Amino acid sequence: MKAIIITGGKQYLVSEGTEIYVEKLENEVNTEVVFDEVLYVDGKVGNPYVKGAKVTAEILKHGKQKKLIVFKYKPKKKYRKTQGHRQPYTKLVIKKIEVK
Repeated sequence: MKAIIITGGKQYLVSEGTEIYVEKLENEVNTEVVFDEVLYVDGKVGNPYVKGAKVTAEILKHGKQKKLIVFKYKPKKKYRKTQGHRQPYTKLVIKKIEVK
């Protein structure tokens, strides 16, 4: 069974047992999260969401991604700026996809 869910402003294609990395959620590790914003479940397309569908996931860990270097410069003006960024994430494992 496959589904498309929305979290953190992004859409993810998931099935039971898959592990995904999403924008950081405020819940604790080893707790369950229920996603009600389901766009698609096994051929059923929502308008905008599938009614009665929910996806249950378990939080495995929180962390930060690898450092991304942001370098800005203006040619011939001696302006250079280096900045780093590490995006926080949450790792989830999908436990159950339900449709009523």
